Amino acid sequence: MSDNDRFFMELALEEAEKGLGRTSPNPCVGAVIVRDGKVVGRGYHKRAGTPHAEIYALADAGSGARGATMYVTLEPCNHTGRTPPCSHAVVAAGLTRVVIGLSDPNPVASGGAQYLLDHGIEVTKGVCEQECRKINLPFIKHTTTKTPWVVMKAGMSLDGRITYQRGQGGAITCRESGQIVHALRDQIDAIVIGVETARIDNPSLTTRLENRPGRDPLRVILDSRLRLDPAAVLVTQNSSAATWVFCTHEASAEKETRLQRAGALVYRVAETSQHHVDLAEVLSVLGAKNIVSIFVEGGAGVHGSFLRQGLVDEVFLFIAPFFIGDTGLPLLHGYSSSSADSVVQLVDVSVKQVGADTLIHGFFPDQGL
Repeated sequence: MSDNDRFFMELALEEAEKGLGRTSPNPCVGAVIVRDGKVVGRGYHKRAGTPHAEIYALADAGSGARGATMYVTLEPCNHTGRTPPCSHAVVAAGLTRVVIGLSDPNPVASGGAQYLLDHGIEVTKGVCEQECRKINLPFIKHTTTKTPWVVMKAGMSLDGRITYQRGQGGAITCRESGQIVHALRDQIDAIVIGVETARIDNPSLTTRLENRPGRDPLRVILDSRLRLDPAAVLVTQNSSAATWVFCTHEASAEKETRLQRAGALVYRVAETSQHHVDLAEVLSVLGAKNIVSIFVEGGAGVHGSFLRQGLVDEVFLFIAPFFIGDTGLPLLHGYSSSSADSVVQLVDVSVKQVGADTLIHGFFPDQGL
């Protein structure tokens, strides 16, 4: 990989990042077109159903695309979906070289690189591959497993308490941490909480950004016996996003009717031996509905269940610089590691100061990082 190839692929990645939170269930893709060492065209995929990054970049470059090189973060698609094949448009534009960051994991859309080679275009693959993979981990997981990428988020004290008093809500982390959480919500498809958190906090789970309008994610409540109040803010507020409630087959039909009349959608899934909803089935339903990424925001039992079943892919932990003690609810319930040999260590871990808080971000292993 030459320094020039890396430099221009990094520009394509900057384009791809502009689509974060807007392209689901499609990937975030960016493209730049370079001729004689100068960028003559840029583009990114803005949302599902609209032209892909390559098409925007070709339109931006115009006649300057002929004889030029395209840098694109993901292999150009080679099938007709809601838009025509990008690989065909690249050939028609007269490009002589295409540099690809990541091969397309979708077998339906892949094959673009080979199509370009078959039509006399030079192809270089794997430039900034790790970075191109990282920006699309949710898309990759959903494409290959049909289930969403699971992000665990929590705000807690130094001693791992997520409330000051059991059964009571209240913010623990600082305003700056809250701003980051809302920015993350703006990029996620759905937020998942348990019914106890919904009952105690009566949250809105909306996106509230300070400098621009945000996009509300789908709200998902795990409520095996349908104890959620139909008058809860989650159900009744004015929001562009829906509220889905997952219960078991044993839940009251009358309660389901009341929630549906209030505006929620109710899905019934299998029940575990602990009388909870089956999380694996919940994820399968969400994946089938093209929910590519979810934010698990609690409470302790929900966090513990996701971790115990190995369902978490990524973690954001915001830690406030004080202790709460025994009155507070711990981060996890129903999860434990009995020895150093049984723990699962996060990888690609970063630690960042956020206002008065400390943010720990990392991934569980086997995510291709």
